[in-house]
Amino acid sequence: MTLTILSLEDEADVREALERDLENYLDRFRLEMAEDVDDAWAVIKEIEADGDELALVLSDHRLPGRSGVDFLVELVADERLSAVRTVLVTGQANQEDTIRAVNEAGLDYYIAKPWDPEALKAVVRNQLTEYVLETGTDPLPYMPLLDGVRVMEAIRSGM
Repeated sequence: MTLTILSLEDEADVREALERDLENYLDRFRLEMAEDVDDAWAVIKEIEADGDELALVLSDHRLPGRSGVDFLVELVADERLSAVRTVLVTGQANQEDTIRAVNEAGLDYYIAKPWDPEALKAVVRNQLTEYVLETGTDPLPYMPLLDGVRVMEAIRSGM
């Protein structure tokens, strides 16, 4: 089982930038890309069929068809995926969209485009650490990319 990060982004250059900024995660985590909501659900089925686990979604808001916020609301309504950490990465969500993402999708974090690569990595690290601690996932395979202090404190306290 490998923990997976799913990036939902319709613009190819932005997907490539996200992949480039997260390349240090590729040794320990599975990184999947999707272009729209239907593609994202197909990718989630593939992740599950492979016996892997979705841990984090980075979703744009403006997508063809349904929005990223629509996807996040659907995602949290699925009991199998309720522990997945969610981050909205967008430059075009208005206040109403953002409020809906927080209130209906339980959004864990918001990143405005264009993002700072180091800030993105810090958010991803924090969210993956939170996922591992909340789900009781063995942190050892992922330790170099998690918040080691928080993980060690959790281990000392019996997780």
